[in-house]
Amino acid sequence: MARAHVLLSVVLVCLLVNQGTASENQRLFNNAVIRVQHLHQLAAKMINDFEDSLLPEERRQLSKIFPLSFCTSDSIEAPTDKDETQKSSMLKLLRISFRLIESWEFPSQTLSGTVSNSLTVGNPNQITEKLADLKVGISVLIKGCLDGQPNMDDNESLPLPFEDFYLTMGESSLRESFRLLACFKKDMHKVETYLRVA
Repeated sequence: MARAHVLLSVVLVCLLVNQGTASENQRLFNNAVIRVQHLHQLAAKMINDFEDSLLPEERRQLSKIFPLSFCTSDSIEAPTDKDETQKSSMLKLLRISFRLIESWEFPSQTLSGTVSNSLTVGNPNQITEKLADLKVGISVLIKGCLDGQPNMDDNESLPLPFEDFYLTMGESSLRESFRLLACFKKDMHKVETYLRVA
């Protein structure tokens, strides 16, 4: 009888620990989604403010020339549609999200400077800090998913640095600024989608 009582106690402790871990993971996921959602909204506001600051002719010109497929982050292997996203493992979606966030580490430092000074972007370091926090959170979630398994990353190819991509475009500053903002918005939307599905 005492043995059964000890066994039952061990099972209960294990269940409580697992439940605590699951709720901690859920809290981390919720935090990550909230943070990336805020970044996506900030990116949308920045691009709207940028477009509002343009003359009508400049706005028409930009709407014709920028296909979103020209983002350098497109080199990061990712699901191409909703079905593929939903079939992807949680770990794969977290890794892709990590790569996308990581690819913005450098450009986020200059993102505010790229945009016209008349825009209300807030603290220039705000985006960089939020990306850094999000990267740490996603890293913790990835480690939690691995839980002792070897880290076999199936997406080893790092994207080219954003600064090279944008500096070699040879476009006007207006076009480069718009491209950078549009790519940032697109990537934050992707990360938000992947984290929600995961």
